[in-house]
Amino acid sequence: MLTDIFSIAYQVADVFAFLILSAAGLAIVFGMMGVINMAHGEFIMCGAYVTVALVHAGLPLPLAQICAALVAGLIGVVLEWTVVRKLYKRPVDSLLATWGLSLIVTQGMLLLFGSSVRGIGTPDGSFSVGDYSFSIYRVVLFGVSLAVLGFIYVIFMRTRFGVYARATMQNAAIAQATGVRVGNVYALSFGIGSALAGLCGAMYAPTMTLIPTMGATFLVESFVTVVVGGSNVLLGTAPAGILLATIRSGLNAWGGQIIGQIGMLLAVIVVIRILPEGISGLFRRRTK
Repeated sequence: MLTDIFSIAYQVADVFAFLILSAAGLAIVFGMMGVINMAHGEFIMCGAYVTVALVHAGLPLPLAQICAALVAGLIGVVLEWTVVRKLYKRPVDSLLATWGLSLIVTQGMLLLFGSSVRGIGTPDGSFSVGDYSFSIYRVVLFGVSLAVLGFIYVIFMRTRFGVYARATMQNAAIAQATGVRVGNVYALSFGIGSALAGLCGAMYAPTMTLIPTMGATFLVESFVTVVVGGSNVLLGTAPAGILLATIRSGLNAWGGQIIGQIGMLLAVIVVIRILPEGISGLFRRRTK
């Protein structure tokens, strides 16, 4: 009985980690900044490709993953300077621009590296509970997802930059009038979101086949988690991840992966119908 309970908890934690790591960067870029970043999946792909390339070059996996996240973050800062900065308060334009960018990157990667890249394999290591065997790396992914949530909380709630960022995203004109360098805040915030997306790809690079379109695997889950969570990343993302992970894991066990995916999307429709502002909107109403 205890073994079965642990197995269920392990599966929920695994799905939770996937949803949180997929959505963390988008929660900042879309949830807080209001930029509909359709290239989010390509930042995830970037993290995965850089990780694999660095591991093949002889770098240890953890260091390669950190470097991949930093590379994705730097690319995000450049993209914000060159493209996104002109599209704030223009959500449809940002959607079209980043969607076009995602198509360019996907096809460019296909031309440069082909339809797939030689992977690195999931790190060895497992443990047993009763008759079941579990991968240690999946537990690491869950731990990293919790660390990412903690990182977002510290950055945006416990630092001076976080105060500037929240003020800028609430009212950029007033923030600028008080001396905040709004452009730098936007660039750094977008860079952090991109770095977290790259970290997601870096963490999942050992677990999947690398193809130019792999970002699409993460994109739907990213958006539905952010939409269900609502605009307040700190209040909504974690509860949304727990809710969707529980639903999807239960349906996966009952009817398989496809049923789990369909059931999760149906749950998203129900949640946003009942809570148009997401879970964080419910919390805000209770505190008023």
